[in-house]
Amino acid sequence: MSQTQPSIQTPPAANAPLKLPNELEVLIRARYPLLYIVSWEEERAMQELHRISESLGKKLFDWTISNGLTRYRAGIEGRGEGRKDTRDPIIALREILSAAEPSIFVLRDFHEFLNNSEIKRRLRDLATLLRSSLSTVVVLSPLLRLPEELEKDITIYDFPLPNRQDMEDLLRQISRDISGNPNLTVDLNEDSKEALIDAAIGLTFNEAENVFAKTLVAVQRLTHSEAQMVYSEKKQVIRKSGLLEYIDVADTLANVGGLDQLKSWIRRRRSAMDPHAARFGLPPPRGLLLVGVQGCGKSLAAKATANELGFPLVRLDIGRLFSKMVGETESNIRRALSIAEALAPVVLWIDELEKGLSGTGSSDSTDGGTTARLFGTILTWLQEKKAPVFVVATANDIERLPPEVLRKGRFDEIFFVDLPSPSERKDILKIHLTQRGRRPERFDLEMIAAATEGFSGAEIEQTIIEAMFSVYGLKDDIDTGDVVLAARSLVPLSRTMRKSISDRRMWAIGRTVNASSDGDIQEALERPDSTDSEKEKLYLEYLEKSGNVPTEVLMAVEGYLGAFPRKSEDLEKMRLYLNDFHRLSQHIQEK
Repeated sequence: MSQTQPSIQTPPAANAPLKLPNELEVLIRARYPLLYIVSWEEERAMQELHRISESLGKKLFDWTISNGLTRYRAGIEGRGEGRKDTRDPIIALREILSAAEPSIFVLRDFHEFLNNSEIKRRLRDLATLLRSSLSTVVVLSPLLRLPEELEKDITIYDFPLPNRQDMEDLLRQISRDISGNPNLTVDLNEDSKEALIDAAIGLTFNEAENVFAKTLVAVQRLTHSEAQMVYSEKKQVIRKSGLLEYIDVADTLANVGGLDQLKSWIRRRRSAMDPHAARFGLPPPRGLLLVGVQGCGKSLAAKATANELGFPLVRLDIGRLFSKMVGETESNIRRALSIAEALAPVVLWIDELEKGLSGTGSSDSTDGGTTARLFGTILTWLQEKKAPVFVVATANDIERLPPEVLRKGRFDEIFFVDLPSPSERKDILKIHLTQRGRRPERFDLEMIAAATEGFSGAEIEQTIIEAMFSVYGLKDDIDTGDVVLAARSLVPLSRTMRKSISDRRMWAIGRTVNASSDGDIQEALERPDSTDSEKEKLYLEYLEKSGNVPTEVLMAVEGYLGAFPRKSEDLEKMRLYLNDFHRLSQHIQEK
């Protein structure tokens, strides 16, 4: 399917509404001498410039390094030979300077020459001379590379990607083109049309045309069901950028154990995405921030959210944006956010937000302010974005997050994801046993849930995997006892990072919404740790044993081993101390 050239617009009828010119036409009519159009769509941009030149009665000239300066005529295949020697950019600028008729001169891929000192000077001379003429010079390039010397003379214009009406027109054109083929179908009812347009928006015209054609060749139809195939083209856009990562999502909210309040919130926001909600006056949801304990389902919830909303999931790794080149980092974040908006509707997942934004306070002295500027760009975008980009940010180390991120208006809600409760641990066990081909009813889930107190969802999953490893080759399958034994051999983060988790819970009170209705952060703080009673038993056992040995033996043993470990120490360390104390004291007394 070839891209058709737009027809030249005729003057509107007397009773037709006045159509206002677009921004590009306004700039040319206002005699802006030098314009810089940023676009990958050369032909669409040239067609628009041709339309403007026709409406203003100006000639349109086209320069490339391969052909030099030629007269542009829409609809004519190929280009004629350019004016003599104008393949040289300096000679081409001289030719433009000597032109007498009102014209628009388009310089394709001219960004490659803008750092040449003579070309910079000639462009500045042109900027002065063209202000009193009716001609305009337009640099057309997919990349924005503008030297500082030209910043005040050149006006930048970002050529927009095809809008919804353009995509609808393309679908109708394709439908007309295939109307004579009974084996091909394009469904243009409202639901299918909207789904296909949503899937294609953010692509260039040629990309959309190609993926529609590929879908027709593959399945011989374009309907609501083929929207996911059209979405696949966006993977190419993301992969080429190198700044974002397209995530294929198979997980649903049913794969997330517990977190019922978070799930309910996401489902309510899903219903707020349709056009009826906008007519009701609801603004499009901004997104959410998930904070809490590692391994408790924040990343899984981000993936399931995209599936629930029916949007593609794109991951932004802030660390990937940093560059050693001056100004490149700031350019990368602007480009990444621009791509995300172009792909909308989309879910943008910013994982471990605190790692990318830590150090903003000391940024001026450590990296010349790069991190602070990147942080400011993200904050402004979160506040001001208009495109339907639903942001899901996750963070583990909450205290490293700059306070500005937590201000209302950046995110719709901040959820705290805590360690799972007993009932949630049973749900998680059911999910992971089922995923591994086991029937949950064959296991004593109550017993396993009790054995995994203080375990995160990831640790519960690892417990089942460890149980499977332990019995593989020895017996047919795992049972409850195998899982319980595996749980006892695993030391969860809730023990090794007890203080850190307690600090996070303290921070979350009054600042966040609990992702689960089955747990209370205040109660979790007040609830004694399951290891406390075991530590107390070991300490009482130590007091008993130390009281039964002579003072000189006690002093000798403690002089070698040190004092009994403090309560904040690990439980296993206490056990080892007690064993060493018993063995060493006996050995000394026997001598």
